Amino acid sequence: DRPMSIDSFRPSRRGFLGLASGAGLLALGDAPAAAARVKTSAKILILGAGAAGTALANRLMTRLEGAEITLLDGRAKHWYQPGFTLIAAGLKPATYSVSENTDWLPRDVKLVEAFAAEIDPEAKSVTTSTGEKLSYDYLVVATGLKLDWEAIEGFSTDLIGKNGIGAVYAGPQEAAATWAEMDRFTSEGGKAVFFRPATEMKCAGAPLKYTFLTEDYATKKGNRGKIAIEYWNNSKALFGVPIVAEKVRMLFEERGIVTEMERSLTAIDPAKKILTFTDQDGITHETDYDFTNIIPPQRAPDVIRNSPLPWADKWVDQGWVEVDPRTLRHNRFPEVFALGDVAGVPKGKTAASVKWQVPVVEDYLVSDIEGKEGSAAYNGYTSCPLITRVGRAMLIEFDYKNNLTPSFPGIIAPLEELWISWLMKEVALKATYNAMLRGKA
Repeated sequence: DRPMSIDSFRPSRRGFLGLASGAGLLALGDAPAAAARVKTSAKILILGAGAAGTALANRLMTRLEGAEITLLDGRAKHWYQPGFTLIAAGLKPATYSVSENTDWLPRDVKLVEAFAAEIDPEAKSVTTSTGEKLSYDYLVVATGLKLDWEAIEGFSTDLIGKNGIGAVYAGPQEAAATWAEMDRFTSEGGKAVFFRPATEMKCAGAPLKYTFLTEDYATKKGNRGKIAIEYWNNSKALFGVPIVAEKVRMLFEERGIVTEMERSLTAIDPAKKILTFTDQDGITHETDYDFTNIIPPQRAPDVIRNSPLPWADKWVDQGWVEVDPRTLRHNRFPEVFALGDVAGVPKGKTAASVKWQVPVVEDYLVSDIEGKEGSAAYNGYTSCPLITRVGRAMLIEFDYKNNLTPSFPGIIAPLEELWISWLMKEVALKATYNAMLRGKA
């Protein structure tokens, strides 16, 4: 079978753009309120030039006059990670998710191209991978997380894109290589095995999305009868929000996707094409595969885990920064904040979460400089455009209490597979993300 053209899967945008302009769907946030800039000589050090760090740096530049704002990141490229699934579905090229960190920063922000190697919150200093010591008055940890590939015995990233192995999370090029394998598999047939890790993870809906997309491509090619699909879940529920978990269970049942519960991947044998999972009792279970999407355990970067910043009584194997879930301020070091994936909060490892977290840290940091009390609060808002097929998605939004919190009630029903929810993901989200990076959303 020849691969199908992805253009045949694309819905028209005409109706969406009219609705977007009429309903304000592209205006997903507000820029910082116009106000007199606060004069200060405070030294603010931000670890990480990803979505959270870049957005905060830009917002602080509009609020503070005279502050020394330094952004520390050893990777020169900025990755638009919400685009990885689209790349791995053949809908976007790898370049879709890649830009330069410097594209998003004002000239007054100092960018140090190195990684953090040591953090000393008592001395209020960070030592970089090049040996430079940076002091700070305020530290914002926005490093993102570490993909712990080494935790999967037998795996290495050079396997991605070969012999049925994909890994959407690994990067833009790897997502493109995953698409090539998925496209081949849905033409040739066989058995696909998907799963998620037992750790906390960024965009917990992503493993589900790619399972649905693979099933949809096989169906559209007329090859659904040639493939079997299994989803091995780490817990008893397919999603952290019970009502969404039940919806996913029903969709899996309708589409013939078989589930195995309370299983976590621990090893792969690429030569024999065998995956090994371990259950809650430590018993191992093996299954064969012809295609799989490897998602490793996810933890805080080593520099964070080896510092005094993580929680001591929760997530001890993962190392997330110990912060108040409402204020994102460190519980023991009040001049330290955390944002994004590395923050030790019950929800919030998505770009949409970052959008609502950044103004909270901004409020407390600026208020502290002014000698005032901050008043903002993060309620755990998380958004997941859960793709269920090309051209359809459910826009799932929820908070710390697992309450559904739809942004567009009456327009977008969160548990329905809608064309408009798909275009929110494919069209509107990146524009909003880019505005967020510039501090304008």
